[in-house]
Amino acid sequence: MTDARILVSGASVAGPALAFWLTHHGFAVTVVERAPSLRPGGQAVDLRGTAKEVARRMGLDERIRAACTDTKGETLVDRKNRAKAILRADDFGGDGLIAEIEILRGDLSDVLYQATSEKTEYVFGDRVTALDERADGVDVTFASGTRRTFDVVIGADGLHSGVRALAFGDESAYVRHLGTYVAFFTVPNRLGLREWAIGFNDVGRSAGIRAIRDGEEAMGYFGFASEKIDYDHRDVKAQKALVRRFAAGMEWEAPWLLDQMEHAPDFYFDSCAQVIMDSWSRGRIGLLGDAAFCPSPLSGQGTSLAFVGAYVLAGELAADLDNGLERYEAVMREFVEKTQAMGRANAESIFAKSRTALRMQYLTMRAMRFKPLAALAARKMRNVVSGIDLPDYPPLDRV
Repeated sequence: MTDARILVSGASVAGPALAFWLTHHGFAVTVVERAPSLRPGGQAVDLRGTAKEVARRMGLDERIRAACTDTKGETLVDRKNRAKAILRADDFGGDGLIAEIEILRGDLSDVLYQATSEKTEYVFGDRVTALDERADGVDVTFASGTRRTFDVVIGADGLHSGVRALAFGDESAYVRHLGTYVAFFTVPNRLGLREWAIGFNDVGRSAGIRAIRDGEEAMGYFGFASEKIDYDHRDVKAQKALVRRFAAGMEWEAPWLLDQMEHAPDFYFDSCAQVIMDSWSRGRIGLLGDAAFCPSPLSGQGTSLAFVGAYVLAGELAADLDNGLERYEAVMREFVEKTQAMGRANAESIFAKSRTALRMQYLTMRAMRFKPLAALAARKMRNVVSGIDLPDYPPLDRV
């Protein structure tokens, strides 16, 4: 047990998950978040394989499942809304290509916040602007002008991490674009979907709608293939203009989705990218989740890596504060690299490059419903999502 002070930057998923484990190991934890409050909504994220065991050890699995979106499957349609392929979770044992635990990012963040707020200091509307590492700690300057000293600083602040930029340099050295951009936003459930999704694939682009919150609302999304685009990742107006440009002329429900996008309160847009780093720490400054090893949304494993990484990082810091960052990386590195390899493989096949390739894509998806192929796909997926043996750290109190 230790009363060392740790600063965590980012209050989405990785940060609060880390705060959970750190406080149970006796650390004094501060989480700083540049947004004025928890950000609601967001895309549906998955907990698969080993990450579900971490949720169980946290004692939060029932709370997380109670907030799940629970998508049972997806129908892929053509521009005239004719079904071309159907994928059901049951086809893959409920634990393969379609995750057993699926939840909106904002809802998961809220569960984690509620589980940690009593023992964790949360500071909203602020961010780290300078880091000055000393032999026994890190002097931190915040945008508000506040200055404080911590024993360890962890950047869990996403793909465009501010802590990573301060400690390791510009993101251009670490962020690798995989040729795809995605946008998500809440829309009315005008199709009456419940526990289901409908997707429309076009050459080099896609759109879709999935039910959320027991069908009370829906989540709309767009995806498109593109070389890297230079844009401000905080300029929402410019991002929406990019989506409109790439979705121009799309049929099915795409025109309606574009109209809804303009007024969506929770619009999200970003590159499907990976973060590749030789090391996730420098002295007493470390990284977690997408800031350290984003596998891209195409892997479906970003949240799972964050959950497992939070458990391991806290446990290793508790065992040895001076060497915990290095030990955490040694435990996690192979798991991360396997997941990132899966993300890169998925990026190669996500969009059809021609009408012929699109027809072949539908044929492949229909073939996946045959049990031998479905079992093979599920087995390959499980080899990745359960590709780490969790260390057994000292028993902890339950929430």
